[in-house]
Amino acid sequence: MNDIKLALLGSEGAGKSAVLVRFLTKRFIGEYASNTNSLYHKRLSIDGRQLNLEVFDPCSQSEESKCILEEPLDWADGFVVVYTISDRTSFLNAKNILAQIKESRRETCKGEVPICLMGNKQDLCHSRQVSDEEGRSLAQENKCLFQEVSAAENYLEISNLFTKLIRHVMEQLKHRGDRRRYSGSKSMAKLINNVFGKRRKSV
Repeated sequence: MNDIKLALLGSEGAGKSAVLVRFLTKRFIGEYASNTNSLYHKRLSIDGRQLNLEVFDPCSQSEESKCILEEPLDWADGFVVVYTISDRTSFLNAKNILAQIKESRRETCKGEVPICLMGNKQDLCHSRQVSDEEGRSLAQENKCLFQEVSAAENYLEISNLFTKLIRHVMEQLKHRGDRRRYSGSKSMAKLINNVFGKRRKSV
């Protein structure tokens, strides 16, 4: 069974945890502020292959943050970066996060890093501050998947995006073979188990 590790990144209030729970459980959890890190675990089947999916959801990254949790950047096989279309600051922070991911993987990952950029809260288009074209342009610039979604209203679009990202990760891991884990991955896994083990969530 393949292990797929994703990291979920974004500003406070972007709804990244709501997006994740929507994908994992089909439920909408609403808005909540979290100052803790969580590790979610789920078994799923994609294209007939059984997978162990782990998603690390760290506490939100502020726009002032110059360095987002370096070890999770090495630990994860793929990334979901979330901003809200009704908050330009969260979009600018997403741009900064994408740059940090690319910088951290410049020497360790040949080829494209599997990343999905999500513009959340599509249902708040009446208060839009970021256009669909801006999000699409940023995604093209960073060679990542993109779509505007609404964690409050739509499960299918979010599920399809996660599935596409996981397929991309699986393709990358197939090419990397046994070299798929980076130098910090074992220490990161141990760190997560030790520090966040009590907050591990199976869904």
